[in-house]
Amino acid sequence: MKFKVQEIADLVGGRVVGNESSVITQCSKIEDAEQGSLTFLSNPKYELHLSNTNASAVLVKPGNYKHSKKTSLIEVDDPYLSFTQLLKKFESNHASEVGIHSTAIIATDVTLGKNITVGPYVVIESGSQIGHNSIIGSHCWIDQEVQIGSDTKLHSRVSIYSKTSIGNHCEIKSGSVVGSDGFGYAPQKDKTYLKIPQTGNVLIHDNVHLGSNVTIDRATIGSTIIHEGVRIDNLVQIAHNVEVGKNTVIAAQSGISGSSKLGENCVLGGQVGLIGHIKLGNGVRVQGQSGITKSYSDNTDIQGTPAIKFHDYYRAYAIFRRLPDLERRLNDIENQLKNASKDSATADTIQ
Repeated sequence: MKFKVQEIADLVGGRVVGNESSVITQCSKIEDAEQGSLTFLSNPKYELHLSNTNASAVLVKPGNYKHSKKTSLIEVDDPYLSFTQLLKKFESNHASEVGIHSTAIIATDVTLGKNITVGPYVVIESGSQIGHNSIIGSHCWIDQEVQIGSDTKLHSRVSIYSKTSIGNHCEIKSGSVVGSDGFGYAPQKDKTYLKIPQTGNVLIHDNVHLGSNVTIDRATIGSTIIHEGVRIDNLVQIAHNVEVGKNTVIAAQSGISGSSKLGENCVLGGQVGLIGHIKLGNGVRVQGQSGITKSYSDNTDIQGTPAIKFHDYYRAYAIFRRLPDLERRLNDIENQLKNASKDSATADTIQ
């Protein structure tokens, strides 16, 4: 796909400083950009690259910049956001060809919307429904009675178990598994475990993005629910009967145990773990590698294992870092007291 610099500026509401007719064919990082590339500058530490980048155009905030004459600037309020919007525009040029591949296996009672794409070796089981303009990548498996909305994309090798419901404008990356059995076992007198039937399902609302190798377990009874606008990174585990609130973000390698609930607009850093049956309010932010063992109210920042409030953690950590020095000083004081006691005893003996 090719755009002139002015066409790109029009798409993001920007103003061109330089050659409006330069042709853009790709998006690149500012330090690696070549002629024909579009890039952006949002972090001031990368400003030094403006004078030597080979990019044909750079998205910047309004201001005075030293830049190469061969590089045009496009002034916008938020270069990072504008660049993200343009990446989606360029990505659309690489969309799969609409149609059903000859190797796909689709049950006769499956309902398929208009303009859908079904890749090689896809299996879609009985009673499932796929909405308009959706894309099912190669080697995906869609179990019985699954509902997938319109304009939703499943990348290759995604597995969707029975009765799962996925909304409109969703994206699920390769290797993810949605709707498999939750981890439920009842201990018996002989110390073995009896598997608890997982009879519920998974409900994924509109505009949800799942990274690669995400696993979301079906509910024991009822539904595991992922609300609208949620963003989940790679390698995240969502257990049975969990509910994730609207516009919450979960970074990689995090795990949420059964029946826990996250409010709206929460942010979980990487490698965060939650025990089961707890609740995080709206706007809770959790620092990476934290272990959460109790519920927290709205707009709380937490860190640590077990997690405590963010500011309490750093006050405690400031003391923790000084423990070796405090131990040495305490030993010095003890030695001084012992020596003073010995000197006093010696003086008493002499007297």
